[in-house]
Amino acid sequence: MSPYLAEFIGTAFLVLLGDTVVCNVVLNKTKGNSSGWIVIAFGWAVAVLIPALMFGPTSGAHFNPALTLGLAINGALPMADLVPYIVCQMLGAIFGGILVWLMYKDHFDATDDQGAKLGCFCTGPAIRNPMSNLFSEILATFVLVFCILGVTQTGVGASPALGTFEVCAIILSCGVSLGGTTGYAINPARDLGPRIAHAIVPIKGKGSSDWGYAWIPVCGPFIGGVLGAVCAAALFV
Repeated sequence: MSPYLAEFIGTAFLVLLGDTVVCNVVLNKTKGNSSGWIVIAFGWAVAVLIPALMFGPTSGAHFNPALTLGLAINGALPMADLVPYIVCQMLGAIFGGILVWLMYKDHFDATDDQGAKLGCFCTGPAIRNPMSNLFSEILATFVLVFCILGVTQTGVGASPALGTFEVCAIILSCGVSLGGTTGYAINPARDLGPRIAHAIVPIKGKGSSDWGYAWIPVCGPFIGGVLGAVCAAALFV
């Protein structure tokens, strides 16, 4: 399988499994309604784990343009692969977002809260303060990339399967500890792709896609990813 196809399919699975756990918690008349933040954080961690186990040997299981950029800067990914990886991740995220709507369409129809509907696709701040929100995304993505590269470069995650579970643990920790401010996008594709899907699919009473905020979960993760990669390269030698 092509690594580009693996990134497309893997990112689509990530978005499908991650965003639908949010649907299950926040949309009306679901079996998991109001089950809480821990369910969302755990669901997102496993949503990354499953496609990573399937596609890790093929593409490295990035599924995240911020991580891809960090690995390219560190020399772990050829620069020629940078743009194709990110394009495939974005397309996979949009496709996954469309599947989210199809899966929970009846529950979107049964929900009046426009913010809840948008939150099933993309992130938003608990308290809207652009600079604080940007810092939150930078720091959370820095932690994600720095810890992934730290575990890899110290040899603790030498086994590919073990390393994948370690990444799952890192993402779970980011969600539980750092996700309360912005919903921890920590991945430009994970946020922008489903936001585009929200804008284009005919969701009943969906409201705004909040494009005024959309730059934060894109720019913040890219900045944090680069900083995490540079610091990891400097410290883990």
